[in-house]
Amino acid sequence: MSDLRHDWSRDEVLALLDLPFADLLQRAHAVHRARHDANAVQVSTLLSIKTGGCPEDCAYCPQAARYSTGVKAEKLLPLETVIERAKQAKAAGATRFCMGAAWRSPKDRDVPKVAAMIRAVNALGMETCATLGMLSGEQAEALQAAGLDYYNHNLDTAPEFYGDVIKTREYQDRLDTLAHVRKVGMKTCCGGIVGMGESRDQRAGLLQTLASLPDHPQSVPINRLVQVEGTPLAGTALLDPFEFVRTIAVARIVMPASMVRLSAGRAEMSDELQALCFFAGANSIFYGEKLLTTGNPDVLADQQLFARLGIHAMQIAGDPADDAARTVHADIVDRECREVVTA
Repeated sequence: MSDLRHDWSRDEVLALLDLPFADLLQRAHAVHRARHDANAVQVSTLLSIKTGGCPEDCAYCPQAARYSTGVKAEKLLPLETVIERAKQAKAAGATRFCMGAAWRSPKDRDVPKVAAMIRAVNALGMETCATLGMLSGEQAEALQAAGLDYYNHNLDTAPEFYGDVIKTREYQDRLDTLAHVRKVGMKTCCGGIVGMGESRDQRAGLLQTLASLPDHPQSVPINRLVQVEGTPLAGTALLDPFEFVRTIAVARIVMPASMVRLSAGRAEMSDELQALCFFAGANSIFYGEKLLTTGNPDVLADQQLFARLGIHAMQIAGDPADDAARTVHADIVDRECREVVTA
């Protein structure tokens, strides 16, 4: 397919968000069904390998050291603990294991330790993803050499709203890290957070920026703000659930080949809201009872919801021991992206 665009304007994206709800969902679902198995969802598990003590001031984050949220700073988890948790995630049905560390950026001495975790999880036949903060080009190369499949680094929000949420890191810093990741050939996992007090126009700005990257992120996590007492955004007016579904639908339309993930905030979503999101084009979730430091629906509840909706989890393609074996859809996306480049 050759319909991937990187030239969406803010006005075009906003016009999509403004469509009548039924019309928007019909269009998004048609795009989704043309590109994806409409009844398959990619399942990931996220483990915090280093919790708390972050020096940044992200207004939504309970791991920031400057906020009193009850999250204590901890050391990097031992390798053996990470391997055991990955095995548990795989047994529960996850095909991708994501590792998150509350760093502004990793120190060079930390990279070999994380690289050992990546190699160990890959050896289990799972895809690997990491979110460690800003990366230098050399650090990106080291993680890629260890076999890291995806690197997560969210843009969070529109460029003009970013300064209202974060002041210790520039928007360009995020774009630079994504460029380092793309340069060494790793896939990117990049999305944002909605419900932080931004306007619909600013939500359009986030989606437009993501869709204008040189390569669309292979995974696009859409987080709904989890309000944690002690953070500056606690008490923010709740986002209308239909507005969240609209955001999912437009992400699907402007980034048709990407995996659109329901991420943070899913514990507060009803089954009906999640079902609407799946229809609108979401086809990835985080699985497990905890998402870094906040709650997430438990595995049994997700399995029951999947059964009620007739949804199945995507599987790893090929021999799990083969380094080339990856989630079935990831291979499809890679092939289509190559076709677009050569068209």
